[in-house]
Amino acid sequence: MSFFDLSDGKTAAASTSFDSNVQIKPIPANTQVVAAIDEIKWDEYQGDSFVSARWVVLDGEHKGRKIFHKIRVKEQDKTKRDRALKMLAAIDANAGGDLMRNGTEPGDSQLSSALSNKPMAIKLGLWEIDDKSGNWVMAVSPVNSVSTLPAPVAAAADDIPF
Repeated sequence: MSFFDLSDGKTAAASTSFDSNVQIKPIPANTQVVAAIDEIKWDEYQGDSFVSARWVVLDGEHKGRKIFHKIRVKEQDKTKRDRALKMLAAIDANAGGDLMRNGTEPGDSQLSSALSNKPMAIKLGLWEIDDKSGNWVMAVSPVNSVSTLPAPVAAAADDIPF
C-alpha cells in the first residue's frame, strides 16, 4: 500500500496542478455552538498585537469547523481594549480561571495551557466585506447555557478576523 493511495483504492494522479474548488459558506449569524480553542497565541499584523485564538466546533451540524478569533487586548481605544479584556476574562473563567488568578500578561504557553481544549458555548456573528464573508465570536458562556446564550460578553465589531 502506498502513502498516496486514495480511499477508493486508486493512487493519486501525479500532476503538476490541483484545484480543490472547495467553497465553505460561513455559519449563519447568531448561531450558538459548543466549541473549544485548539490553538491560541500572541500574534501581530501591521503593528497590531493581539491574542489569536482558533476555535473548533465540537458537535452538531458544524462539527469540525474552525473559527478564528482576534482578541485585541492591546487596542489603543480604551473602550475596545476593555471589551477585549472582558472577552478574554470570560473565556478564562469558562476554562477554569488560571490566567486571572495569575494576574500578569500571559505568554503563549500560559494561554495555551489555560485555555486550550476547554469546551464552552460560543455565539457567532457574520462579517461581510466586499466579496468575502466569515464568522467571528460575539459571545462566550458555559457549555450548559448553549440553548439560552444571551450575550454575556460581546466583542467589538473590529474583532472581526480578516
